[in-house]
Amino acid sequence: MKYTEDKIIIDGSPDDRAWQDAEVASDFWQWRPTDSVKAIKQTEFKALFDKENIYLLVKAYTKEKVFTVYNLERDFETKSADYVQLIFDTFNDASNAFKFQTNHLGLKGDMLLSSIVSWGDRGGMNSSWDAIWEVESKLYDDSYIAEVKIPFNQLYFINGEKSWRFNIYRSDTQSLEHSTWAKTPQNQRIGDLAFMGKMNFEKPLGESKKPVAFIPYVNANTGRNFIEKKSLNNFEYGLDFKVPIGNSINVDLTFNPDFSQVEVDDQLVNLTQFELRLPEKRQFFTQNSDLFTDFGQTRDAEPFFSRRIGITKDLEGNTIENKIISGIRLSGKLNDNLRIGLLNVLTEEDTARGVPQNNSTLFTIRNKVFARSNYSFFFINRENTKDYDFVENQKKYNRVFGFEYNLASKNGEWKGRTFFHKSFTPEQNDKNASFGLRLSKNTRKHYVSMGGSYVGDDFRSDLGYYRRYGFIKFTPFYQYRIYPKNNDKVLNYALQHYAAYVFRPEKKERFEGRWNISSFEIKYLNQSTFEIKQNIKRDYLYYDFDPTRTKGSVPLPANNFYSYTDYEMAYSSPDKDLFNFRTEIQIGDFFNGKKFSLNNEFKFRVQPYFNTSLKINYDSIELPEPYNSKDIWLISPKFQFTFNKKTFWTTYVQYTNQSENLGINSRLQWRFAPLSDLYLVYNDNYFTTGSIEPQFRSINLKLTYWINI
Repeated sequence: MKYTEDKIIIDGSPDDRAWQDAEVASDFWQWRPTDSVKAIKQTEFKALFDKENIYLLVKAYTKEKVFTVYNLERDFETKSADYVQLIFDTFNDASNAFKFQTNHLGLKGDMLLSSIVSWGDRGGMNSSWDAIWEVESKLYDDSYIAEVKIPFNQLYFINGEKSWRFNIYRSDTQSLEHSTWAKTPQNQRIGDLAFMGKMNFEKPLGESKKPVAFIPYVNANTGRNFIEKKSLNNFEYGLDFKVPIGNSINVDLTFNPDFSQVEVDDQLVNLTQFELRLPEKRQFFTQNSDLFTDFGQTRDAEPFFSRRIGITKDLEGNTIENKIISGIRLSGKLNDNLRIGLLNVLTEEDTARGVPQNNSTLFTIRNKVFARSNYSFFFINRENTKDYDFVENQKKYNRVFGFEYNLASKNGEWKGRTFFHKSFTPEQNDKNASFGLRLSKNTRKHYVSMGGSYVGDDFRSDLGYYRRYGFIKFTPFYQYRIYPKNNDKVLNYALQHYAAYVFRPEKKERFEGRWNISSFEIKYLNQSTFEIKQNIKRDYLYYDFDPTRTKGSVPLPANNFYSYTDYEMAYSSPDKDLFNFRTEIQIGDFFNGKKFSLNNEFKFRVQPYFNTSLKINYDSIELPEPYNSKDIWLISPKFQFTFNKKTFWTTYVQYTNQSENLGINSRLQWRFAPLSDLYLVYNDNYFTTGSIEPQFRSINLKLTYWINI
């Protein structure tokens, strides 16, 4: 990459003199529909840099000017859309990277990537990170050109570096083609950090100098609690700081944070015995989240789950908000291999409702070894800041230590994890350890994995997510893929089987149950999918349980095994279509009765300005007398207007008769300056028992302004 002192105007045009002498890179490879040939619609790019910025000029050849785009928001949706994405591995460690995305309209998306070892449903992408950069795109007869300018002070890198690992990949919906500059096997994720090229600088880079960011906010809200029959009027303010330390560590501080602008959680129907796990959406907790949350095993042994912070239970067992007073997060690299993370949050006390003040801390270090593997240590501490007479001795503090090793082979074929965790509470306990192991191999045709985990009966993590304690679980999985040749309709076929076996060593009945899930899936070239599935389950109930969660009903009795089998069939139409849908039918046995489920989601858009979706889920539970039978509905329409690249309006309505709740959330956002926003948010909730009665209503006006110092 050549160094330039010429001025480059970001306008989507290749006419600046500096671009005339820049080298051209091309020869993109297909990732889909096949990974063995060069892309049909090629992409070219040029790159330059000066003292303060890196510049890229990307030319994407197109068949015709018909593109798929969902909206104009930042971090715009890329599923089955047209886009170009740039990946910079600035530390050359194949572990973490910065990603920037744009399209023919010059939209912006930026996120952090990590090559974490997926275990469960984790991904390696964090879109809550935002940078200040420029992009403009322009359409031409046979292509569109995106011109990008990224300031070095928005990135972390090693001073004096001479090269970065780099890749570009692209989605072209006109030719139904995904392509990438660095060739990537089809069985691996596109954009995987194991498969990248090199970006060589003509001369060493200077120092990485990130600015100090000062982000104040003010929030005026008014509302009414109809249950307690009182009005609520508040004016709040808070402050965030972002302070760089050296060229690779950042400190984030927040005082009196407010999350009123965060999108509401999706309402879900819960027919299981376990607590639902909802995703974290608060920005303070999601930035660099891989360093803080990638421990243990999702759903069964997750020692840190940030949603535990800021939510608690009162003396009557009701779930309430526990306001955060302040927080600090330190994250970054100490050297080429060693990353460090520190998170500390202080929450408010409410003695009238039996809520103590807590200080919650997570400290972790992670060291890279071999090509892409790493080992890590963490310490979690949740502790009352003083003695409270209403707090039981056992709940005054909770501490968890952990050690983990993550395996990731250079070519992405082998992945694995092993972990050991140990908890400490004020009272003596013996079975307070947790450990697990998983190893997987992913080749072109075969994906096979085997996992096992143990959580002791006395193990506790107050800041974690555990569906149960005191268990041993084994989870084998196998998938066989077929990529048909000379087929102009089918991308691949997949046969797979997942099994789970759970044992409870400390219970009288030591075998809790097993799941055997077999499925067959077809992925089509037009990006539609079809799947059939068989679920064979055997569950032992240790406690009485009503799957309909109806007040006053007779629950299924404990100390019994329930064996049941059901079947599923699902079809998803292509997302790139202006009208698309997904429908899923499930029918079969359910505990000692029957279940029929029909889940539908319909979407329609007038691109790129308007999107609407309608989710209609229906579950019919029929259990024998005297147990409760019920028809459960979840209906959720959503409307989104993106008037331009700065103004967005989203309205979300949710109704379910399982929780007897109707909720409305409407949010208007105006991004009036880089990373600075004005929000107007309306929330309304109703009880739907018998008649519709209001329970809570509020309007929030929030202003956030980003100032670089």
